[in-house]
Amino acid sequence: MNVAPLVALVGNPNAGKSALFNALTGARQKVGNYPGVTVERHSGRLSLDDGRPVELVDLPGTYSLDPASADERVTRDVVTGRGGFERLPDALVVVVDAANLDNHLRFTLQLLALGLPVVVALNMVDLAERDGLTLDPAVLARELGVPVIPTVAVRKRGLDDLRAALTQIVGAGSVRPLPASAGVVEDIVVLQRRARTIAHAAVIAETPGRRWNHWIDAVALHPVAGPILLLTLLFVMFQAVFAWSEAPIGWIEQGFVLLESAVRDLLPDGFVRSLITDGLIAGVGAVLVFLPQILILFLFILVLEATGYMVRAAFLMDRVMARVGLSGRAFIPLLSSFACAVPGIMATRTIDDEKDRLTTILIAPLMTCSARLPVYTIIIAAFIPNRTVGGWMGLQGLVLLGLYVLGIFGAFVAALVLRRTVTKGASSGFMMEMPKYQLPQWRDVALGLWSRVEIFLKRAGTTIALTTVILWALLSYPKPPEGSGISQVNYSIAGRIANGLEVVVRPIGFNRDIALALIPAMAAREVAVAAIGTVYAIDDPEAEGGQKAITDNLRARWSLPTALAFLMWFVFAPQCISTIAVTRRETNGWKWPAFMVGYLFAAAYIMAGITYWLAVSIGL
Repeated sequence: MNVAPLVALVGNPNAGKSALFNALTGARQKVGNYPGVTVERHSGRLSLDDGRPVELVDLPGTYSLDPASADERVTRDVVTGRGGFERLPDALVVVVDAANLDNHLRFTLQLLALGLPVVVALNMVDLAERDGLTLDPAVLARELGVPVIPTVAVRKRGLDDLRAALTQIVGAGSVRPLPASAGVVEDIVVLQRRARTIAHAAVIAETPGRRWNHWIDAVALHPVAGPILLLTLLFVMFQAVFAWSEAPIGWIEQGFVLLESAVRDLLPDGFVRSLITDGLIAGVGAVLVFLPQILILFLFILVLEATGYMVRAAFLMDRVMARVGLSGRAFIPLLSSFACAVPGIMATRTIDDEKDRLTTILIAPLMTCSARLPVYTIIIAAFIPNRTVGGWMGLQGLVLLGLYVLGIFGAFVAALVLRRTVTKGASSGFMMEMPKYQLPQWRDVALGLWSRVEIFLKRAGTTIALTTVILWALLSYPKPPEGSGISQVNYSIAGRIANGLEVVVRPIGFNRDIALALIPAMAAREVAVAAIGTVYAIDDPEAEGGQKAITDNLRARWSLPTALAFLMWFVFAPQCISTIAVTRRETNGWKWPAFMVGYLFAAAYIMAGITYWLAVSIGL
């Protein structure tokens, strides 16, 4: 029985491969699974110009013959005749994106090295021309040594020429078995250099805008200049968090002072007034004043994402992450964890390697989420002078940047240890598309900021408010005997619990106030600030509230070594019930959440202790 020749359609993701497959096969398609793997197999019938039928199979998109997932492994095995796919394709149709030619040619060069008959479909040429890029297919064919056919798959342009080229190469010679070395990936840097040279030779015309992309990338992706640029952007961002937020924080704080004054004038002294002023206003208000700083931080992040720079930052960080055994695929989940570890941990589902995924989950809480920002800024405002270093660098912003960098460094050290012990295994690299630079759509940025406002206010109105009210109740009762002179906080239920816990945390420089704040902060990290605000409101109910009152109390009751140890604790401690819960769900049990909580609390205790005793020893 004659078997129809097999032609494989292969290329990078987002090259328009599936659209070309649909255009060539029409309704003559079937879908199934590859033997032994749950990866969909799309195949269809195509008639060549001489009437011969061929089987066209649409392989999963991949960036390299070095697979990082089950989909990519199928593609590698089919084109090399491995893993149960003994039948080699009679020809390959390699689909490349004309607008992203240098990146797509890297994989093309790997496929050409196999020695199989190849036709290159230069797809989406219309979009490339719209973006100001005109290519010469003849030059590209000469450089690659195979036919190159311009196509626009969605408009069915170039299909006749592609079919004619396939007619010429299918069956022109028997496909011999590939050598054992087939599919071995050579140095990716050498491949990229060759791909870029070939792509440059094929360019007829290019607009200044596209050239600007290349010029900017020459700096942004440079192994030395790139990291310097990234650190500079982060430095500016954290300087702005303090410099730009000072006025709006003052407005919000003044609003809460007026609200508290109105409540005191309206309600008589008693349970309800104390609940509203000492509980809700002192607690929730202490957190809400940090909304401007959180919005400034996310403004920078959203703008960097919209301009296309964030993907470049991922590329730069991939080099560092590979050295600690992490896959580059971990970057996006870890980046998401700067907003909140919960979506960051959920985003690890895109990581196919289980050891890579588990490592990423276990270190995600070390990324400095937005919930830590109120804690960091209130301590920095209280203990770090608002002055410049070197005549132009704000010291407070510099310390905040240092805390973020310390969290990243801690995550990488943890990953290095984990990958050599409990999550030991080989790491896998990954490829990524570089989008063109563009101006941000300010409407999208505004919507992103509004989304953060909604999340923050919802959190403040639910978790933080409820935790604060419970803490207020525990701090307010029982009442000490009249005229005893005993502090209300020390006599209360919460105070007695805190005094017991203080014995455990005193060796690392923590006092009763910190011990009291750590427990409710397990609900959400921001509650630590709310708890401290509530404690001081209960301790001195007649004092004026607001951030200034909290910072004044902190300076009076805490030493600088204690404050630094407290900051170090929050760099490492897993103070978030939601993070622990989502870790349990994503790992299907309590084993890894318990391990995560244990190692992070141990790291927090040790690092806080080292910080405290080091600060004391040098006389801070």
